[in-house]
Amino acid sequence: MAGALPDGEPVPIDGSLPPSATSDIGDFGVYIHVPFCASRCGYCDFNTYTASELGGGASREEYAETVLAELALAATVVQPSRVDTVFVGGGTPTLLSPGDLGRIVEGIDRVWGLAPGAEVTTEANPESVDLSYLRGLKAAGFTRISLGMQSASENVLRVLDRKHTAGRAPQAALEAREAGFEHVNLDLIYGTPGETADDFARSLDAVIAAGVDHVSAYALIVEDGTRMATRMRRGELPYPSDDVAADRYLAAEEALTSAGFEWYEVSNWAKKGGKCRHNELYWTGADWWGLGPGAHSHVGGVRWWNVKHPTAYAKRLNAGESPGHGRELLTAEDRHLEDVMLRVRLRDGIPLTRVDAAGAARARDGGLLDPVAYAQGRLVLTLRGRLLADAVIRDVTG
Repeated sequence: MAGALPDGEPVPIDGSLPPSATSDIGDFGVYIHVPFCASRCGYCDFNTYTASELGGGASREEYAETVLAELALAATVVQPSRVDTVFVGGGTPTLLSPGDLGRIVEGIDRVWGLAPGAEVTTEANPESVDLSYLRGLKAAGFTRISLGMQSASENVLRVLDRKHTAGRAPQAALEAREAGFEHVNLDLIYGTPGETADDFARSLDAVIAAGVDHVSAYALIVEDGTRMATRMRRGELPYPSDDVAADRYLAAEEALTSAGFEWYEVSNWAKKGGKCRHNELYWTGADWWGLGPGAHSHVGGVRWWNVKHPTAYAKRLNAGESPGHGRELLTAEDRHLEDVMLRVRLRDGIPLTRVDAAGAARARDGGLLDPVAYAQGRLVLTLRGRLLADAVIRDVTG
């Protein structure tokens, strides 16, 4: 489980926001966190719980109703003109039934209204879905699905403590297409101890053969408190290598570009029309309400986060209270810094007027920025710059 949440300032019992935060809501999304997992992966530090960790007061069967209770509270706080995107994450959202997930989507539409053509996504573990389930999701209004593949190597999946077999994720992607999903994503993790270059090449081949229109690929990050971190401290597993991670990223770029994908964020590639609009909403500083235990929200420069444990979350809502644990009011400087940190990672980049000029010039001279875009007044990363994106961000934020 993730570490403790920061305290922040108290959230009002009714969840209300300063009038300035709700006066000009534009693009708006909804995130729903589903905190249930059948088992815990060794690298995961997300706010998730297996049945043995939950204790009393929290139930999968009652979860949709609890989320809808928070939605009812949210509707008294903000009234966006529409909801552009919905994203259900976790955890394993697909441990809930398609009917329960659909009821939450219906509730969002009823309370706030889904925009025409709204993107509605759920994450899924490959072993938790089949063709019938996927058809149920499509009928419930979902337009996009993101499957956690991680690797096509059985050995790598064992190290990560994943429960699905190597071929299950690509097969689930094909089933999602058969069920009518136009937009399907597969997630990869690279740099796992024991993974070879051939292992990762097979993973890329499997992703491409599955016919998806979006791929996310992330370097393994070892988080404190996870089983994997403990194994590494004991010397049972080697720590990830930055050089290996760079090689894997270059391999992903070559294979995916050759297959018709284009990068649009450092860790994300899509075919035409396949970008994840919900993630773009985060990366461009828009507003969203996060429903569920531990979920974060942002509206008009106010960020807040819910209590983490599902039991505490349900208890607050059953008492008619906001489940918010704490919040912070972002200053103009805070918002600018976050905007730069996120937009630098995007293919569209950011205007040079928004960043530190001397830092941008150093990054350009080091071959980290596209010279043509730079001459046109925009900061856009080169391939080498994408490998060193964090260094570029440090340079251009002064």
